[in-house]
Amino acid sequence: MVDDLDNPWAVAWLPDGDMLVTERPGRLRIVRDGTLLRGAVEGVPAVRARGQGGLLDVAPHPDFETNRLLYLSFAAQHEDGGSSTVVVRGRFENDALTGVEEVWVAQSRGRDHFGSRLAFDADNYLYITAGDRQVSPRGGLAELSAHPAQDLSTHHGVVVRLHDDGRIPADNPFVGQEGVLQDIYSYGHRNAQGMAFHPETGDLWLNEHGPQGGDEVNLILPGRNYGWPVVGYGVNYGSGSRIHVGSHRDGMEPPAHYWVPSIATSGLMIYTGDRFPEWRGSMFVGGLAGQQLARLTLDGHTVTDEETLVRRMGRIRDVRQGPDGLIYLVFDRPGMVARLEPGS
Repeated sequence: MVDDLDNPWAVAWLPDGDMLVTERPGRLRIVRDGTLLRGAVEGVPAVRARGQGGLLDVAPHPDFETNRLLYLSFAAQHEDGGSSTVVVRGRFENDALTGVEEVWVAQSRGRDHFGSRLAFDADNYLYITAGDRQVSPRGGLAELSAHPAQDLSTHHGVVVRLHDDGRIPADNPFVGQEGVLQDIYSYGHRNAQGMAFHPETGDLWLNEHGPQGGDEVNLILPGRNYGWPVVGYGVNYGSGSRIHVGSHRDGMEPPAHYWVPSIATSGLMIYTGDRFPEWRGSMFVGGLAGQQLARLTLDGHTVTDEETLVRRMGRIRDVRQGPDGLIYLVFDRPGMVARLEPGS
């Protein structure tokens, strides 16, 4: 549908039918009537486009038609040389972003693994994924339990829940607990790059990268620990040596589905359209290293089947349902947005 993009990361639609695409080097692009406009949107903040960082997700506010608010997540450079995941919002009018303000800044430091997926629930609360910043897991149970993804005083490997203006909801699971970041909703994640609410049940699902093996799909519940790096199904890159103390442990949530070997999950969507009626209710997950699109059949909170629909077309960074009921795939290499249509 659209090509000649530079490392696209996410796609979203506006009520007027325009499609927005983020490019990781720092540009927000507009696709209007099927055509990619030449210029980038003005007013987008400067990003740290290095490694896995850059301009990442984009999400219109659920009440965009009345408030014109658009949210962006990106990697930002700090004066001390470090970097963090940052979320901002601004008013999107006349193809430009104005009045940009910070909504949230991750309290974390590291190399890559910025997370950065955004999602709104039915009550307009904003959810943000933050990665573990690629802090290496080493040692036995004591050392793995001391990893930053198990430390509630940081934003390494968490899902955050906020009011749409960045305030912390009074009913967040850790509110009132001393020494805990009270915007945290769940923790023990590695690097979640797909997140979506089930449009019918309201359940929050995400996928996250494992190391060498152990990519996961998780049902997210408030206050729960998802185990990274204490439990999992992956091994160390290259050597294949053990990371985890096991695959399950009391007090840590097991995944609803996992991949060994990894497909490098990115992008997640639950289909509710009428163009593919036989897929209604299925979960779709993109694969980067696997260069594939996985369709998972859900029975409540259980994944009962997996089917691979796309193979070896490129690295799938995002997957979304369009307002037309078709399925859209964002490929970061080659840089394009493709559309799945029913066969004749």
